[in-house]
Amino acid sequence: MTEKLGPGLYIVATPIGNLGDLSPRAADILSRADLIAVEDSRVTAGLLRHIGTKRPMIPYHDHNAEGMRPGLIARMATEAVALVSDAGTPLISDPGYKLVRDARAAGHAVVTIPGPCAAVAALTLAGLPTDRFLFAGFLPSKAHARAEAIAEIATIRATLVLYESGPRLSSALTALAEGLGDRDAGVAREITKRFEECVTGTLTTLAARYADAPPRGEIVIVVAPPGAPAPATAEDGEAALREALTRLPASKAAGEVAKALGLDRKELYARALAMKDGG
Repeated sequence: MTEKLGPGLYIVATPIGNLGDLSPRAADILSRADLIAVEDSRVTAGLLRHIGTKRPMIPYHDHNAEGMRPGLIARMATEAVALVSDAGTPLISDPGYKLVRDARAAGHAVVTIPGPCAAVAALTLAGLPTDRFLFAGFLPSKAHARAEAIAEIATIRATLVLYESGPRLSSALTALAEGLGDRDAGVAREITKRFEECVTGTLTTLAARYADAPPRGEIVIVVAPPGAPAPATAEDGEAALREALTRLPASKAAGEVAKALGLDRKELYARALAMKDGG
């Protein structure tokens, strides 16, 4: 007899394309869960057929999450509830984090069954630095909001990972080039499927490539971090020091500017004293 799962919440990562990527542990949890919270029951039903099982399903997505959450939390007291998305790891651009938060607050066990994630898979394909990266999700669809969102991440010294749809790909790449500069980037699509590809180039080159031939499906954009900033000049130090002296005594002003611009603190302090004396 198959051992019954303990009650609680099980966060189960599912394939992003190739069903062979479903881990044995994930298949085992799905086959024994009392209930599976799903984005689209048709998609999850196909996955369950692949592993040869049927389980009760209940919809849990952006449009019904607030109403469905209390009932799911209540059921976790006595039942094993699995959470899946249509593809990849739940909670990554999905509405699952509140379910995890409330399950933990209610004292229920929360278990993760890790696996495929399109953002990380694309990062491995792009050939860009991976020591630091920021997942920024989907950019806003409206131009002004999109420009503001890009401005917020423009100075972050990390590789950027974003999701996008095929029809919006070229305009998103153009906006990224305008807001970030023409950085190196990669566009990954059909990840783990037969026609998987990751096309690399500058943002403007990629925007032109897809302008007249937008690809189908969801896309992952990976953008290189900004280049090293130009060394601060004496003029930069002078301007920053004048501003700092309006708020701080000479010693602290020199220290602040030295740290921010990488300039010599002793020279800045001497200059700050001269400024204080009217020089």
